Amino acid sequence: MKIDVDALTIRELDALLAAAERRKTLLASRRPVAVVRNALIAFAESQGYAIDELIGVASPAPAARRPAKKQKRAKAAVKYRDPQNKRNTWSGRGRMPRWLAEKTKRGQSAADFLIPGLARPTAKKSSSIGQRSVYKQG
Repeated sequence: MKIDVDALTIRELDALLAAAERRKTLLASRRPVAVVRNALIAFAESQGYAIDELIGVASPAPAARRPAKKQKRAKAAVKYRDPQNKRNTWSGRGRMPRWLAEKTKRGQSAADFLIPGLARPTAKKSSSIGQRSVYKQG
């Protein structure tokens, strides 16, 4: 909350100072949250209850755990490059970029844009790489 004190009149400044003093004394007279929490938990236990039974919320743990962050995948090396525009590259992960999709629609193969010596083609999900091609006859 920002208050422009330059625009306030003397009466408004006095009212603001009085309100600030009242708030300051209120905050100074309050007991710390941890002390009140422990007193409530102790009182509930002395009456035979758990605090979460009375309030309906699990009592807060001293150190709340945060959910584990999903680890990011490492940056993949570039596999495909457009010979007309060297800035157009693709690692083979994710969706095929527009420049490569347009060229494959025109009849060129994605393998035509592989960087020589650095990359092998990216396997499609429907490809037979890693799938059994010879079966036992039973």
